[in-house]
Amino acid sequence: MTRLKKFSLVLGGFVAGILISLQLPAFAEKDVKAGLPIDDLRTFAEVYNAIKQGYVEPVEDKKMIANAIAGMLSNLDPHSSYLDAEAFKDLQIGTQGEFGGLGIEVGMEDGLVKVISPIEDTPAFRAGVKSGDLIFKLDEKAVKGMTLPDAVKLMRGKPKTQIKLSIIRKGVDKPVEITLTREVIKVKSVKSKIVEPGHAWLRITQFQENTVPEMALQINELYKQGNLKGLILDLRNDPGGLLSGAIGVSAAFLPENTKVVSTDGRTPDAKQEYLARPADYQRQRGRTREDALKDLPAAIKTVPMVVLVNSGSASASEIVAGALQDHKRAIILGTQTFGKGSVQSVLPLPGNTAIKLTTARYYTPNGRSIQAKGIVPDIIVEDTPNGSSKSFRQREADLERHLINEQEKDTAKESAKEAVKPAAKTPAKPAAGKGKEGREDGEEPTPARLEFASKDDYQFQQALNLLKGVQIMQQKTK
Repeated sequence: MTRLKKFSLVLGGFVAGILISLQLPAFAEKDVKAGLPIDDLRTFAEVYNAIKQGYVEPVEDKKMIANAIAGMLSNLDPHSSYLDAEAFKDLQIGTQGEFGGLGIEVGMEDGLVKVISPIEDTPAFRAGVKSGDLIFKLDEKAVKGMTLPDAVKLMRGKPKTQIKLSIIRKGVDKPVEITLTREVIKVKSVKSKIVEPGHAWLRITQFQENTVPEMALQINELYKQGNLKGLILDLRNDPGGLLSGAIGVSAAFLPENTKVVSTDGRTPDAKQEYLARPADYQRQRGRTREDALKDLPAAIKTVPMVVLVNSGSASASEIVAGALQDHKRAIILGTQTFGKGSVQSVLPLPGNTAIKLTTARYYTPNGRSIQAKGIVPDIIVEDTPNGSSKSFRQREADLERHLINEQEKDTAKESAKEAVKPAAKTPAKPAAGKGKEGREDGEEPTPARLEFASKDDYQFQQALNLLKGVQIMQQKTK
């Protein structure tokens, strides 16, 4: 018993040490006043000791502590997690826009890997992996029981190596199996083109360290081809990224020092207000870079704008859409966004590991919470003229243990259910025998991957019509 008591004291010191090392003074101070939960820590110590002494195989202390930390975080919300050395390194590389893997933004649901959004121009995107897909096997290894970092580690690997994903897809009776070849994923953050004389399309695929300077470069290139009469900012299927990128993109179109977003949490550091100014969007890893937006044409602040969003627009994308909507700088067109309105702080730990901890919620300039609701467009336009595609519209509100929108506590769950209802199915036209993919008669073919800003892109065409002053038909919503 003496040994167990000593272990409890050591464990208590370990927990207190973590609080201090994470630089969470408000949390640490509160715990000191209240006292550590010694009885609970003693229970933890007993379980730890039982595993250490009696488990069928030896388990390293380091592994047990890492698993305990991972368990604590994974049961908080879908976006808090423990990052081992490899996962932490991957996270740092990913924000720079280049990493090895498949190109999927993922989360966890019911112990399975859930696809939030495939990233454009990646193996997963080209193979038809869809938002809402549930991956239950990776190369015949069951995902159930894995942590998210473990599953991500399996999906990443050397370029030109293959991996098979076994997927449960809503509306499909049989598992979908897709074999992908890993690549060095180089995500091009910004794309643009002149679509018609005087009208341009600017797309942000992901918010990375270089998004703001890349966007500034593209805007200047667009204006070299002539003054713009209208601009479409396309944020569809953009899963988010760095907060500084969202502030910078917003600042390009808003007057200086305009409020872009605010955050609120339990600690003083979590209560912040971010403005359209270089100090808030140019800061990178502790240093301030040159203002990338200083040479933008003045006309970019007033050019008529439409912002395209959908259920794959998340986090940083929603910050931009919310800021431009609240300041009436642009018309938001498309479908309701994902609803990830929480802030994750990456807190380094010894051994090149870290934790990703949800520390605050995001609020638009008018004080609207984005969490579990997202941004509702000014004009609802579905994917196609006949309504939405048949793919399930996954949003934050569908994820287990998601944070509730505190502004709508009584109605959040019901409104979230209404928001994610799939569109009514229309009868499929019978196919003439088996097609090339071996479809049975009457089975609807899988639609081709949509090319954004093309003649087949219905939402884009409606945005262009709106900019040109042509009457568009808004979809009826319940």
